[in-house]
Amino acid sequence: MTAADKVWAIGRPTIGGAVRVGARLKVYGKERVPLEGGLVIACNHFHWIDPAALGAACPRTIYYMAKIEAHRAPGLGTMIRAFGCFPVRRGESDREAVRTMRQVVRDGLALGLFAEGTRQRSGVPGELQPGAAMVALQEDVPVIPVAVHGSQTWRPGNFHPVSIAWGEAFSFEGLPRGGKGYKEASALLQAKIRALFDFLVEMHALGRPDGVPPR
Repeated sequence: MTAADKVWAIGRPTIGGAVRVGARLKVYGKERVPLEGGLVIACNHFHWIDPAALGAACPRTIYYMAKIEAHRAPGLGTMIRAFGCFPVRRGESDREAVRTMRQVVRDGLALGLFAEGTRQRSGVPGELQPGAAMVALQEDVPVIPVAVHGSQTWRPGNFHPVSIAWGEAFSFEGLPRGGKGYKEASALLQAKIRALFDFLVEMHALGRPDGVPPR
């Protein structure tokens, strides 16, 4: 058990429990998450509640990457590092962050990436950055697409429902390790996340009944 595992063991029922209540969190397809081995978790991103919601919805410890400004914030930086979060300098090449991403999955852990690179203000998933595909291809590990819906309208106290849908883990077999392969893999991953998001939109319109996310 890692140091982050111990912190998550406390944070999942406390912070995660608060998110489940405050966002009326509903999770679809949780059983699809591989419980062992290196894994890239790629999700869309709307709101600061998304990391906590995804963490509450996942049976594994997630090692997130977050912008370096968050790590420099008093209190917040200490807390997220305790959960295993590591920094990245956005808008520039950050080789240390890339090395850390690859090492996380190489160690058999679950790397969590909000794959668009920043929060989306439009209310729908945006274009993916190549990071998730790059790590999965370079380290030959599966990636699992995830969609979050509802957090684009959630605010503290309004109790708007938030839902998460897990896709099936898959590998980018046959794609080259390089710019062309990263682009093709990112487009495939983006389509899978969008299909999961559209599923959640439909579930919300129906009052969030039980259902099975698309394969």
